[in-house]
Amino acid sequence: MKALILAGGKGTRFMEETDTKPKPMIEVNGTPIIFHIIDHYSTHGISEIYILAGYKKEYFINYFRNNKYKEKDGGFCFNTKTNVFVLDTGLDTATGGRIKLAKEYIDETFLLTYGDGLSNVNISKLIDFHKKNNLLATVTAVRPPARFGSLTIKENLVIDFGEKIQSKEGWINGGYFVLQKEVLDFIDGPDMPFEDSPLETLSRIEQLSAYEHTGFWYPIDTLREKVVLEKEIRNNNGKLPWKYD
Repeated sequence: MKALILAGGKGTRFMEETDTKPKPMIEVNGTPIIFHIIDHYSTHGISEIYILAGYKKEYFINYFRNNKYKEKDGGFCFNTKTNVFVLDTGLDTATGGRIKLAKEYIDETFLLTYGDGLSNVNISKLIDFHKKNNLLATVTAVRPPARFGSLTIKENLVIDFGEKIQSKEGWINGGYFVLQKEVLDFIDGPDMPFEDSPLETLSRIEQLSAYEHTGFWYPIDTLREKVVLEKEIRNNNGKLPWKYD
């Protein structure tokens, strides 16, 4: 099975680093975010991964070459079992448009995620869940990490001042999709975000299932979020605070 990684946006909320590189190439613990994601997929036997690039697309290619990754069949050997390809999907193309531009490279069932979030979701179990439900699309549902401490208030008094913990209420789109190729028919053109009409329509016609993941999931949208994650890494003896199942 093949995987697509959305990595073409400009990352305007992270201009401290995206002024010189695409957001998925920002390093966490000395390694670009997207390389953690590729390693995650590779751990579950995914052998072909396509980076849907746009903004500063040449940065991906130069990084592979400068770090002496072997070139093969138009891509790069990430390791002995996984090849990575960089596709130019345009500077201003929306997420849905980027996916549709990869049509010729994907199989009947394929994987998709964003290039700026880390998780330990079990990809193999996710694929099995998708096959069992036999729908056109599966999204990984996650609990949003809390960005602020919680307060419990009673009669104008704070009776509990809580630490920042993962929200216990509500689910959000955590990426890590499993999709059937027919999903591309729901994307009208290059300006259509995948998160709008395509997913909304799939939900309305009851063709979108949710794989509930309660383990590690962390978006890296801002410098502050990167700092928090790297602090967790330091507190964990320099190791990533998750383990791929």
